Amino acid sequence: MTLGFSVDALLPRARGGGVLKMGLAALSENEWLDPDPDLAAREAGFAAYPEAIQLVPEGEAPGRELAAMLGIGGGLPEAAKARWEDMCLLTRREDEDFYRLIGAAVAFPSDWRPAEKMGLPLAGMHAPIQGYAEQLASGVDRFIAGLAPGRIFGRCNWFIAATPALRWVAEPPEQAFAHVTPENAGETLFVRSERQTLRRLPETGAILFTIGVYVAPLGALSHANVTRLAGAMEKLLAGEGDRRGAPCYAVALQGFAQTREAAIGSPV
Repeated sequence: MTLGFSVDALLPRARGGGVLKMGLAALSENEWLDPDPDLAAREAGFAAYPEAIQLVPEGEAPGRELAAMLGIGGGLPEAAKARWEDMCLLTRREDEDFYRLIGAAVAFPSDWRPAEKMGLPLAGMHAPIQGYAEQLASGVDRFIAGLAPGRIFGRCNWFIAATPALRWVAEPPEQAFAHVTPENAGETLFVRSERQTLRRLPETGAILFTIGVYVAPLGALSHANVTRLAGAMEKLLAGEGDRRGAPCYAVALQGFAQTREAAIGSPV
């Protein structure tokens, strides 16, 4: 099973709770980036969010290499505007044993600000994620250090949001989900999935991390995926879900899933 380019296609490959895992899938060159990008949405996203592009001098050469790889001129900003995916560059200095963020062109961030992450090592970038330091940090660092040019790997995740906006700035969950009920959850809850890929640029050796964002209303998803999300609520409520605001929407999501299950099981 490969990684698709929609929420419905990505959810079966996403982690549903429990111990954090990278959950990587090997991708071919043809599976790397979305073949049908909405470039008008990308242009509008960057225009509305000037802070989306952050680049230090160390990132200029990898940015130009990336743009050339995509067959365009310029650097990181032009590359990210030419494809659907947001793009981040990381590199490791000779006197360091970790990779740090040196460039970001992120029109559709999931509740983070690129300017606040510039220069940070991976562990620092992911500090808000519960369990990352204990369960995942060392494995991610080892994987990236050993990533060979030409290999591409992908993974995906999901969040529940109260907005379909591609650039997501989370509100306090008590406020964001106050209007959500089991009856309207299909239209008021939105599932946001990031299709992330990693590869090493062959000339500069920088790591390219891409993030393709896809959003769909809960009610538009397949029955299997709604059931999958409802089942994941219990794991999220065990602790990890506090950061995601799960206590404010879990009951509504599970109620919606139960209603749909009953409707599907009823005779026509």
